[in-house]
Amino acid sequence: MAALAVSPPPTGTHIVATLFYSTTLPPEARIHPDSTHHNPHDIIPTASLTSLTHGSVPTENIDNYPLEPPTPGPNPLDHLYGSYISRGCLTSFRQALAKVIPNFHDKSVLEKALDNPSWPRVMEVTFFIPTGSQITVESLRRNETISRYEREWSIETVFQVNDVWRRYKRLAVFDMDSTLIQQEVIDEIAREIGVVKEVSAITAAAMNGELDFEESLRRRCALLKGVPSTVWETLKTRITLNTGAADLVRSLKKLGFKTAVLSGGFTPLAGWLAGELGLDYFHANHLVVSADGATLTGEVTGEIVHAERKRLHVLDIAAKEGVSLQQVIAVGDGANDLPMMGVAGIGVAFHAKPRVQMEAPARLNTSTLTDVLYLFGLTKEEQEELLR
Repeated sequence: MAALAVSPPPTGTHIVATLFYSTTLPPEARIHPDSTHHNPHDIIPTASLTSLTHGSVPTENIDNYPLEPPTPGPNPLDHLYGSYISRGCLTSFRQALAKVIPNFHDKSVLEKALDNPSWPRVMEVTFFIPTGSQITVESLRRNETISRYEREWSIETVFQVNDVWRRYKRLAVFDMDSTLIQQEVIDEIAREIGVVKEVSAITAAAMNGELDFEESLRRRCALLKGVPSTVWETLKTRITLNTGAADLVRSLKKLGFKTAVLSGGFTPLAGWLAGELGLDYFHANHLVVSADGATLTGEVTGEIVHAERKRLHVLDIAAKEGVSLQQVIAVGDGANDLPMMGVAGIGVAFHAKPRVQMEAPARLNTSTLTDVLYLFGLTKEEQEELLR
């Protein structure tokens, strides 16, 4: 009896893709008239010209006859197969990988549900990029075939090299405004004196990368001249943590992480937030207070925590703590967070501005910050254990 041929184990770069089912849309947002329920007992409304919409009056010109409502377009595939990561979704992902990666070894693919084994919404898929291939993690993140797959199945995919550094991070660095908290602090200050529209316009341009951050900060701060210095205490009552922020930090601390907030906002609130969450480091900007301590002058003093400064703070904190940059995760939402994401082992754009989502190493638009923990391979059950 001839011996069965055994395929040699694959060699190359071991990759892990974390798949998040991300849609919150109903299965069919538009109800087509033909899909509505009818029965013989329905009351037929009385015909009336007053009920006709503009342009629908009777006509002998066939070109003016109203067209039938369009039939519904094709449903996204997740609506066809189910609002979770279905077997069809996973098969389609393998097919996309096979199109993108030459000599793709399908038999080496492993799949693992990280939340619900029966109806998973988060999964890990591991595979190999063959030795000598021109495909990299970066090119997978920006590949059009992968992007099309994500759109078709309502999936967000985070690609990482599946090594020890991916699983054992030691330093987590966060932006503050619109990342750890829901507000943009400078906009909230501006609201106190009625200049929120002017400040918000500059903020949006800066976060989208359309304005130099330092220039935009000084322009916005100048508009805050005369705000009472008690504004910080007022704002503390308004600040709302993003969903999952406190649980994420608590989990990270239990895992032995050092944590930091690096903010383009201001020290009074960054320091307060660091204390509330138990963060180890905080860096932010300093607003000048008038000589009598009553109002803000609209000036900024000291170092400006702009994009490059955030990057340098990541390098400094990692060096101080003896942490390899491969063991750093950086999370933010603005263009000024991209440099610190770039030096970290993994940079995550969380509900970020469009340009940031395009350029960041990874993006997440899920409902809670605790989903970051899935990127380390932690299951839902393990995450719940950390919070007990």
